[in-house]
Amino acid sequence: MVRLNIGLIGLGRLGRVYARDLGTRIPETRLVAVADVDARLAEEVAREFDVPRFSADPQSVLDDPDVEAVVIVSPTHTHAALTRAAAERGKAVFCEKPPSLSLAETYSMKQAVERAGIFFQMGLMRRFDAGYAAAWRQVQEGVIGTPVLFKSTSRDPHRTSLEYANPKSSGGMLVDMGIHDFDLARWFMGDVASVHTIAGTLAYPELKTVGDIDNAVVSLRFADGRLGAIDLSRNGIYGYDIATELLGTEGTLRIGYLRETPLLVMKKNQVSHDTVPFFMERFAGAYTAQLQDFARNVLQGRPAPVTIDDGLEALRIALAAQRSHETGQPVEVASVSA
Repeated sequence: MVRLNIGLIGLGRLGRVYARDLGTRIPETRLVAVADVDARLAEEVAREFDVPRFSADPQSVLDDPDVEAVVIVSPTHTHAALTRAAAERGKAVFCEKPPSLSLAETYSMKQAVERAGIFFQMGLMRRFDAGYAAAWRQVQEGVIGTPVLFKSTSRDPHRTSLEYANPKSSGGMLVDMGIHDFDLARWFMGDVASVHTIAGTLAYPELKTVGDIDNAVVSLRFADGRLGAIDLSRNGIYGYDIATELLGTEGTLRIGYLRETPLLVMKKNQVSHDTVPFFMERFAGAYTAQLQDFARNVLQGRPAPVTIDDGLEALRIALAAQRSHETGQPVEVASVSA
């Protein structure tokens, strides 16, 4: 089998999982170089997954002649510069969401990708989850008629670190967390015309010190008049709760699950089960599937199923939702520009 030589940049919580998948679980890939600003971590991951080269400098991965494609899982504020540099060197790119912290930076990524003519795929893994993928196919087949209402819930079991929550690093909850739901909204229903956000820092007051929120409800009106609603929360203390509902003219689809183990404990006046712990457990298969899809697309010359434009438009909706939160007013998505 022909294998794609991958260089991986960023070895945090998700990056380490990507290293495992690229190095040991995906037959189409060969992990030949890794980089992280933490040199000891880079060496540790390289030894664990038998990667021949490691560095504290991402430049070494970009300049490595054996690297055919770069997977970027570093902090969001680094995505644009790394993508531009990879494009200049003719490397295929997989970039984790969000594409960047601003539309201007995302447009610079888009221009670099198009100018170089390289392959680029955006990392939005929910599209590769079995439930979401099956629902999308059923919508295309008309199983529920025309979807008229999109509802999505994303609830983390606890808050993230203050360092990560800082919008200057991750974009904040509406951008970093909400972008998944905004992307799903576009994927299932088409372009979003306007959003209206109500939000607050209600469960973790310490998040105010970095300027982030912990709960939000975003209403959406799609370009054709259909409706949507998204709720986001950092304090779903009972577990990791990800669910989407599509209400159609001839039926409804519900996507997601809360019970992790297929086991019910039934006692007198009580029935209980466990819950999904966090995103790694819920979307483990989707993360692997999207990386395998990326490798196959590059090797077989297939188009990317999730493009820089998908990342850009999901970010635009997220920034419109953020502006609505700040102003207290509905915001036309098209008014948010670079």
